[in-house]
Amino acid sequence: PPEPLTESEVMRLLKQISPDKRFIGPQRDRALIVVLWRAQLRIDEALSLKPSDFDPRRLTLRVLHGKGDRSRVAAIDARAADELSRWLEIRARIPGVNGHRTIFCNGRANKLAASHVRRTLKRLAAKAGLEKRVHAHGLRHTGASELVAEGMPLLDIQQQLGHASAATTNAYLHTLDAGQRTARMRSRTWGD
Repeated sequence: PPEPLTESEVMRLLKQISPDKRFIGPQRDRALIVVLWRAQLRIDEALSLKPSDFDPRRLTLRVLHGKGDRSRVAAIDARAADELSRWLEIRARIPGVNGHRTIFCNGRANKLAASHVRRTLKRLAAKAGLEKRVHAHGLRHTGASELVAEGMPLLDIQQQLGHASAATTNAYLHTLDAGQRTARMRSRTWGD
């Protein structure tokens, strides 16, 4: 079953990223983690983003080829947009990078591999002392569970996640909400 992280655990993960601005990897990885978490994107969706897919004024990311080859617009918050904008400023200084290259590229301007993300998340989770399994889709789960906790309407969550049907979203959210549901059930009282 999914095991979403708490906001505190995500922050611990982000704190493990080196603040040294001389290296592009840490800044890119930080922006990518934030996008996976706050925009609830699938790993392939995030790694396929191009600069023209990001609208910093509207705080949106355009996903051209989501699951089932469906497109959608995902919203992000201002702080996540700032993280992404900082990375794009650094990215612009990489030789050979242009608007046709993906946002999350390596130092040779090549699209970042999902295997790199898996290794990076595993390493950062170990450094942060997190016992939960930390993976890209888990960050999507984390963001989705936060939307539920904030009372976001089901149809808004469906569109954000890129699900074709509300039934899929409902089933998806039901698995994420198991811990919260059991806590609510345990807190019930009866009698005097």
